[in-house]
Amino acid sequence: MITDLVRYRELRLPPPKDPLLTVAQLARSGRFDQYVVYESDQAWHFAGGSLASLRLSRDWAVQQLGERTRRFPCTGNPLGIVEQFLDMTGVPEWRAYGWAAFEMAQLLAGAGDQVGDADLMHLVVPQTEVRITAEGMLLRSTDRELLDVLAKSLLDDDPGPAVPDTAVDVTVEDSHNYRAAVAAAVLDIRARTLEKVIISRVVEVPAAVDLIGSYVAGRRGNTPARSYLLDLGRMRAAGFSPETVAVVSPDGRVTTQPLAGTRARTGSPAADRELCAELLADPKEIYEHAVSVKLAWDEIAAVSESGSVSIGEFMAVRERGSVQHLASTVSGRLPVRGRMWTAFAALFPAVTATGIPKRPAYQVIRQLEGRERGLYAGAVLVCDSEGGLDAALVLRSIFQEGDRTWLQAGAGIVGQSLPEREHEETCEKLRSVARCLVSARTP
Repeated sequence: MITDLVRYRELRLPPPKDPLLTVAQLARSGRFDQYVVYESDQAWHFAGGSLASLRLSRDWAVQQLGERTRRFPCTGNPLGIVEQFLDMTGVPEWRAYGWAAFEMAQLLAGAGDQVGDADLMHLVVPQTEVRITAEGMLLRSTDRELLDVLAKSLLDDDPGPAVPDTAVDVTVEDSHNYRAAVAAAVLDIRARTLEKVIISRVVEVPAAVDLIGSYVAGRRGNTPARSYLLDLGRMRAAGFSPETVAVVSPDGRVTTQPLAGTRARTGSPAADRELCAELLADPKEIYEHAVSVKLAWDEIAAVSESGSVSIGEFMAVRERGSVQHLASTVSGRLPVRGRMWTAFAALFPAVTATGIPKRPAYQVIRQLEGRERGLYAGAVLVCDSEGGLDAALVLRSIFQEGDRTWLQAGAGIVGQSLPEREHEETCEKLRSVARCLVSARTP
């Protein structure tokens, strides 16, 4: 446990003119060796530094509490280790920020022998937080001097805009023979192995990319349900998530927002209305969406009070950057407060990035994609001491590791899928990010 003398000190400031540029300024300040930016429901969160952290892999958990680091076998329930870690930090009114890899689902399902030894989850209780709403900014830090420095810089500095100036061709390239993978998935589905599976493809970015600048430009050019920017050491990412995996309120309400069924947005209102009408009338897209909502219902019902599950909206059309989707909302009430990780385990990974049934889909995805997904189709998340959890599905993102930068997008494959159309759909989704890349500046 961190010493009881550790307490957040707080300052309140007026709201900034542009929250996006403010969190980008914090990320670029160089004051934090690691950080997470998370946007949710018209609120912006910046978390910098680390009071406590937890990394989980297939075999090991690495726990840092203050100056002490402990490494121990990851056995039993991995999310039980997470709960125990958060309970023992000793930090009052904590929030934890981090991510879960797609393959974390296999560890939760007891199939950890099918994944590699890379980290599957990384959570940080930060040293410093900045929360921004329309009412103002709340600054929290355990470092009084840093708190004063940040307050002054946020009041005085005027961060400049970022302009996208790098282009990536995602239309022609069929990376790793994607159309053939779609055709193979259709055969699996027709053989009754699956009802649906999401197959993705990777597009490498050959130029050096400014991740923070690309986040600013990408947020300007997208209409996400959530956005995030993170640098937690080895993994860096910026993204504009079209949907949530799980949102749990402190009073125990759990909600998920499956999106399935896609058409492009062209920039022409008339053309987009025609594509919207086509989307709403396409049997393949309607079927893909309906089976996804059915599984989301079943997953929430499995952990909710009897009779509490409901659909708030069904097959609404949501505009998400360069595409429009069919969207529904499913919610329920957890029987016991504080069961956010039970809800997360039931819903993760999102059905709209996995398949139906999920477990057979993991094997097909690994076989046809030829690599582990890592953060792609996993979650970036925030949770707190009040029992709240907000987890965004990791799609429409820029990924960086070492000197490598890449994009990734997939499509939902059902028995009626056509390889050419599914490849086109990945191009439509990739444009949400590819058109917003900002070149790294030469020192």
